Amino acid sequence: MTTTTETAGTQPTTTAPAPWLPVAAGAVTLVMWASAFVVIRHVAHDVSPGALGSGRLLVAALVVLPLVLRHGWVRPTRREWTLLAAGGVGWFGVYNLALNAGERHVDAGTAAMIIQIGPVIVALLAVPLFGERLHTWLVGGMVVGFAGVAVIARGSSSDADASLLGVGLVLVAAVMYAVGVLTQKVLLRRLPSVQVVFVSFLTGALICLPFSGDLPGIVADGGAELWWIVYLGVLPTAVAFTTWAYALTHTDAGALSLTTFLVPGIATLVAWLTIDEVPPTLSFVGGALAIVGVLMTRRRPRAGR
Repeated sequence: MTTTTETAGTQPTTTAPAPWLPVAAGAVTLVMWASAFVVIRHVAHDVSPGALGSGRLLVAALVVLPLVLRHGWVRPTRREWTLLAAGGVGWFGVYNLALNAGERHVDAGTAAMIIQIGPVIVALLAVPLFGERLHTWLVGGMVVGFAGVAVIARGSSSDADASLLGVGLVLVAAVMYAVGVLTQKVLLRRLPSVQVVFVSFLTGALICLPFSGDLPGIVADGGAELWWIVYLGVLPTAVAFTTWAYALTHTDAGALSLTTFLVPGIATLVAWLTIDEVPPTLSFVGGALAIVGVLMTRRRPRAGR
């Protein structure tokens, strides 16, 4: 964060943070997000998708609650409540259920690669929702991006430990990610970010709770599964979103967003080192195509085209 100093007879001056701080914050975020895919994969067969999602989100809500109280509450309009509900149900509710269930069937690295198709879906949905132009680069990027998912699906269908069901579930999670990004794009114009994520965390937790019958037993047992849930709620969810926001405040948004393409590679490396898991070969090819597709959608045509 920036620091402010005052001297006699002068206005307060703002000192920029050390250049390495935003870089470090962004790096911490990427590692935390990547680790989430590995932890989910690690406990997916021992904890239900609902318990993993609701527990993670309730912990995250408790972590950010002091920040909400400190910043104060901005009363949302009726339209903003609708968008908050849509984002909370989609991005944090259905997303967690679909991703957690999907990672019972696909490895952590493959799941992280499929999620990268989210920005392509964001670009597609932005056309009808925000009136953005459907240009050649956007169409081409969508074709290449979804071709990447098809290649990943083909590789998963031939892998004994993966399945098309898992790919489909993670793709649903990617769509829900896109829904969340688009709703937040509107909400953050007026509402504080901590308030938006707090409401989203709680809404998502409520969506997951009906599928969380094993959560009370996990809490009562106090075993490793509970601590993995706490880890997911504190670090990859609450802390990672905070460090990301800090990095975004002090760096170029476009350049920073491109660093998220490192998440699948980090997730694959962590999974290999910790749970001895490597994605099918075709997943790497499909992941590369998905990334190329996203980059194509971010190109803008020349004026007049």
